[in-house]
Amino acid sequence: VQLQASGGGLVQAGGSLGLSCAASGLTVSRYTIAWFRQAPGKEREFVSTINWSGRSTNYADSVKGRFTISKDDAKNTVHLQMNSLKPEDTAVYYCAAPRTYYGSLRTLVHEYDYWGQGTQVTVSS
Repeated sequence: VQLQASGGGLVQAGGSLGLSCAASGLTVSRYTIAWFRQAPGKEREFVSTINWSGRSTNYADSVKGRFTISKDDAKNTVHLQMNSLKPEDTAVYYCAAPRTYYGSLRTLVHEYDYWGQGTQVTVSS
């Protein structure tokens, strides 16, 4: 299984970025996919997740209303659209998938088994 995160970059506060997570070795139409982020000196934290059907999503309170997760089954890819970015959104963003099927969306790092390499997002003030 490989998860390839891309789309990071440098943006000014208030700007937007779109991240993509391209999956191989698993089918996003059958797996929950999540985004996490890790800022320097901080623990990795949950950002957003989408279930296998795309009909159920969850967001951290800190990004609710600004970030939107979606997926393209045909391209086997999950997207994270980030709007109204703030300096505190600066982090390395990772996509992840669990090996186990859970009946509900999960938000804890240890519940995810497959991880992408991360993509840097830097928001300047």
